[in-house]
Amino acid sequence: MAFDIARSPLIVVLFTLWVIFPHVAHADACRDLSNLKLTNTQIKSADLIAAGKFVGPGAVTHPDLPAFCRVIASVKADTDSEILVELWLPVEHWAGVFHGNGSGGFGGSLAAGYAGMEEGLRRGYASAVTDTGTAPATSLNGDPLIGHPRKWKDWGMLSTHVMTVTGKSLVKAFYGADARRAYYTGCSTGGQQGLIEAQYFPQDYDGILVGAPVINRTWGHALAVWDWLAANREPESKLSDAKLTLLNKAAVAACGGKGNGLASDPFIADAFACKFDPAELTCKDGESDNCLTPAQVRTARDFYSGPTDKNGRPVFYGWLRGSEAPGRLGWGFLETPPNNEPAFDGLFKWVFGANWEWTRFDFARDMPKVDVALGPSVNGATKGDLAAFRARGGKLVIYQGLADALVAPEQTLDFYRAQEKKFGVAQTESFARLFFAPGVMHCGGGDGPNAFNTANGAARKPPGVGPDQDIFSAMIHWVENDAAPTRIIATKYVEDIPAKGIVSQRPLCPWPQKAWYTGGETRDPRNFTCAAQAPKR
Repeated sequence: MAFDIARSPLIVVLFTLWVIFPHVAHADACRDLSNLKLTNTQIKSADLIAAGKFVGPGAVTHPDLPAFCRVIASVKADTDSEILVELWLPVEHWAGVFHGNGSGGFGGSLAAGYAGMEEGLRRGYASAVTDTGTAPATSLNGDPLIGHPRKWKDWGMLSTHVMTVTGKSLVKAFYGADARRAYYTGCSTGGQQGLIEAQYFPQDYDGILVGAPVINRTWGHALAVWDWLAANREPESKLSDAKLTLLNKAAVAACGGKGNGLASDPFIADAFACKFDPAELTCKDGESDNCLTPAQVRTARDFYSGPTDKNGRPVFYGWLRGSEAPGRLGWGFLETPPNNEPAFDGLFKWVFGANWEWTRFDFARDMPKVDVALGPSVNGATKGDLAAFRARGGKLVIYQGLADALVAPEQTLDFYRAQEKKFGVAQTESFARLFFAPGVMHCGGGDGPNAFNTANGAARKPPGVGPDQDIFSAMIHWVENDAAPTRIIATKYVEDIPAKGIVSQRPLCPWPQKAWYTGGETRDPRNFTCAAQAPKR
């Protein structure tokens, strides 16, 4: 009689143990992290999350996520400092990589980084986020930080480094080995966090990907006050959703087909060159949704120019033509303001107190006081140095939407130009690349091809895309294979939903190059070339 190995009780028992024991071991290893002793650190929880069982904000489940050890730690290095750190450690197929993620606005939440952490986990990375040490503040409300200067510094300078050091220690304790690589991804405040890491803690990361980075934090918030004052100068200064739509269509009609743009584009490709004057829309036969009153023209011009001095000279940056959009950040705050006051104004209350009155804010008189009080804590990105990051072989990739109305694109360009001035153009390109995304708003969205980065919550692409179709993968490819990104294929999906199909694709090019049409189907990215000047045809 033949022996049926599949029916052998011993084999069945051994197979069962083989299946169960790894999970038991992972659970024990995860639980053991609760007892890990780190300086100024308390491990608040360490739990094994089964594959497909993670429930995120809004009770949304994520069936495609692998099993991971979820750790939450509290770091208290000062009496008025508590920085929360959350780390997800894949229990199988760890790629040997630590992945740090950025926050948004005033921080205060760990969940702000979950989209990036999910992407890191799918890649087999141990992925971390911090609340930036600002709880109970929220992304839009910084009022709870009045009178807490240490928390300002944690938010502006220290929390990401704390997250990184703590996260790497947990990685070593769980896997018994150090991470072989470390990558960072973040946008907006998360972009600022990445620049601070590169400038002040250059050993933390091998590759850093940042989008729409807040560079001059105090003046970035002052720009919101400037816009709010402009829109509330007189009762008819506000721009309704209909007026914003009118303004955007007029700007695109005036500039959309110029430079490297196409007449069929619903966005402005070369927004830096567009000089459309909203006065062209001035009402001639009474006010309607098809024209702007003189007061509304002044509002639009103030949004475009940004803060000016008493002689009308610009002292900061404004928004580019093509950024006008109802119901979005920036221009959209006109109709949906938080608490009927300027957006992100908590920062000024830190300096002038809870009763600060925005209607009496004087830029020439008050901004020097703000910069003295807060500059050292929150404006580090304007004063830091990338020399050490460059010397150790670090790679920095920056992306910026040209239709952004929360972080001024020209500020990002000037930051990059400052590196070119310091290191030279060729040397800057050897470690840093800047990609502008026409028609893309703050960290995503907009009428242009806006899906090109899975690391920060952009529309997920089909599996198997290469480094030229995902800017996160391009940064990784640069670090690990010494292949600098020369173009990134950005996609516009129908209603921004990949399952509904592709509207168009176009390459994003490293500054100062732009995507020029060479003929053929305009939706095909192969019919565009990256060049600083229009190619001869």
